[in-house]
Amino acid sequence: MTTWEIIGLVLALPVMLVGTVGSVAPVLPGAPLVLGAAIVHRFVFGAAGASWMVIGVLTALTLLSVLLDFAATAYGAKKMGATWRGVTGAILGTVPGMFFGLPGIVLGPFLGAMVFEMVGGKGLHLAAKGGAGAVLGLFLGGVGKLAICGSMMALFTINVIQRSLA
Repeated sequence: MTTWEIIGLVLALPVMLVGTVGSVAPVLPGAPLVLGAAIVHRFVFGAAGASWMVIGVLTALTLLSVLLDFAATAYGAKKMGATWRGVTGAILGTVPGMFFGLPGIVLGPFLGAMVFEMVGGKGLHLAAKGGAGAVLGLFLGGVGKLAICGSMMALFTINVIQRSLA
C-alpha cells in the first residue's frame, strides 16, 4: 500500500463515519454519504479503490437503508394497531419531519399516523398508540440503518486494503 493510498483511505473513512452517524442523526444523509465517499475514492484511486462489484453492493445496501427507514416506521405503526391510514400517515409524516431535526423526525411519523387514524374515525388513545408504534419502528429502523452503514464501511475498507496489497 502506497502512502498516497493510505492517505486516501484515511480521508475516506471519516467521511464514511459521518455518514454512519447520519444513519441515526437528523440532517446527515447516512448511507448515501458512505456510498458517495466510496465512489469518489474509486474515481480518485482507480484500481486501488473499491471494486465496481463492491460499489454495486454498497449501492444496493444504500437502497436497502432508505427502504428500511420507511418500512420499519410503517411496520411499527401496524404492530401497534394502526390501520392502513395510520401506516400511510406515518410514512407521509416522515418526509416533512426530516426538515425539522430530531424533534421533527420523531414527531413527523407520530403525528402523521395519529392524524390519519383520527381522520379514519379512531379515538385519540388508539390513534396515539399507532403513532407510538411508528416512532418505535423509526427507532428500530435507525438501528438497522446503523448496522448497514457499519457493514458498508467494513466492506469498503477490507476491499480497498485487499486490492492495495495485491
